Amino acid sequence: MTTAPRARVARRPVHGVLLLDKPLGWSSNDALQKVKWLMRAEKAGHTGTLDPLATGVLPLCFGAATKFSQLQLDADKEYEATALLGTKTSTGDAEGDVIAVRPVHVAAENIAEVVPLFTGPIRQTPPMHSALKKDGKALYEYARAGIEVEREARAVTIHKLEVALAPVDIAQAAITMIVKCSKGTYIRTLGEDIGEALGCGAHLTRLRRTATGNFTVSQCVTLEALEAMTEEERQACLLPVDALLERHTAVTLDAENAGRFLSGMRRRGSWPDEEMVAVYGTQPRALLGTAHVKAGELIPGRLLSPLEIAQSQTQQAWSQEPA
Repeated sequence: MTTAPRARVARRPVHGVLLLDKPLGWSSNDALQKVKWLMRAEKAGHTGTLDPLATGVLPLCFGAATKFSQLQLDADKEYEATALLGTKTSTGDAEGDVIAVRPVHVAAENIAEVVPLFTGPIRQTPPMHSALKKDGKALYEYARAGIEVEREARAVTIHKLEVALAPVDIAQAAITMIVKCSKGTYIRTLGEDIGEALGCGAHLTRLRRTATGNFTVSQCVTLEALEAMTEEERQACLLPVDALLERHTAVTLDAENAGRFLSGMRRRGSWPDEEMVAVYGTQPRALLGTAHVKAGELIPGRLLSPLEIAQSQTQQAWSQEPA
């Protein structure tokens, strides 16, 4: 998507997570850059790409939160999608060229028969039109050059799959899908594979991500709403950095141990073994970083810098001031 040149703005340190309802037609990076500009943020990143034709939950990480963005990349996702039956495209969605058209003879009982084939652990071959890299180049670069390369099928898990005939004109038979899946699942590919199992082929015409990890679309703000806000209102939309660490066990250290932990030193205590730990300091309570516990040792993982901690505390105090 092309956008007009933006006026230069004074950047500032911003720390936290903004849940964006990505609009239709925007790439994830375009949406990120627009919000980064609106927030005047120095550093930002998104947590997994949504195609331009997809909408929905796109967590944007600012400042210190970018250190933990991988947690959202690894999280389970939930989607709602529509696939048009009988037409296969080069990309698996409505952006591609039609490459095959077949008659559709699908009833509810046919759908009931194929759903179990795509529930639980399955293997998917990644589509050529994807950002996965081979020999340093994204697959979509090969696809645009008319080159098809061999892709290895990958193991993914479909935790929940609900498929139904869409209530549309019979000449445009379609299915709706509600999917909860593991990271790395391509819903375009899932729609295509279900279409093949139904004997007619299919391509995706609508895709909406409704959840990623603990974040749901009901928590999101739209780009249009953000543009209409004041800077203070945009700041109030930010979740704290540790919103990314909800599934982590919290450990709090006193001032002396907190300082040593931040310098990368292991701390010893009576903690049980734990793979995912969020570590806090006191006076005032502040996130220091992540760790894991093994044999009574708290072993540092990703750490915030003292500057990031101070800036986060200042930002939080400012946001809590009465209007």
